Amino acid sequence: MFLTTMLKQQTLIWAKPPPNYKVHNERVVGGNNAAPNTWKWQVSLQIDSYGDGYYYHICGGSIIDGSHIMTAAHCILSVYRVVAGEYNLDEYEGTSSKLVENVSMFCVCVMFFHIRNDIAILKLAQYVYDNGYVAIANLPAPEQMLPDGFSCYITGWGYMDYMGTVPPIMQEALIPVVEHSICSQPEWWGEIALKSMVCAGGDGVVSGCQGDSGGPLNCFTDGDWRVHGVVSYGPSGFCNQWRKPTVFTRVSYFLDWIYSVSFLLPI
Repeated sequence: MFLTTMLKQQTLIWAKPPPNYKVHNERVVGGNNAAPNTWKWQVSLQIDSYGDGYYYHICGGSIIDGSHIMTAAHCILSVYRVVAGEYNLDEYEGTSSKLVENVSMFCVCVMFFHIRNDIAILKLAQYVYDNGYVAIANLPAPEQMLPDGFSCYITGWGYMDYMGTVPPIMQEALIPVVEHSICSQPEWWGEIALKSMVCAGGDGVVSGCQGDSGGPLNCFTDGDWRVHGVVSYGPSGFCNQWRKPTVFTRVSYFLDWIYSVSFLLPI
């Protein structure tokens, strides 16, 4: 009964076509405008589901090398356009648009809307080159786990509030890690919070929301900013709920798979 109740409170943090699909940007809850040209490994995954040549943001992602993007497996819907080096989605700012060629997912196990191993690697049809607006993400050490309260940043184009406020500029928000021993307690996420995940937030103020899926959890470790998590799920309804932190796929848990996939996918 407890597990069923918890799963009903959970939702994936991906975007849906907005009612007015010409307004196509979604943002982080509780954040602020990021400074231009900062989180340069962050990308916007965009689709043209209406077939009119107009793409809108659906998920985030991170550049892990010149031809591969790391994102959430549940974001994989159809053919994407990957926009790298972006800041304001309403303006052209020297970005690099690349089409996805191949997709490799780990294992997406859906049980009562619960996703495990929510990670995917997208291979681009063309290389992403450093044009001053893009960078390759640094990844954490194998099996590295962050302590409770460790400060990280969530970035992306997810809703700013439950009403779906959608300003055009990338948002960033400071969000503290909630260690597994706490996040897996019954009053938090309980048994659906796994060691292959990272929880962050849960203060009722800052969180990821619809449109943030696949985006990075950026943490300064070992002398550099590194992507420690991939946005996966959060609470249904209001995204910023007390003791219901945003849940990320823990990158350090999947490093062997990430490197093997990036090596095996044809270049």
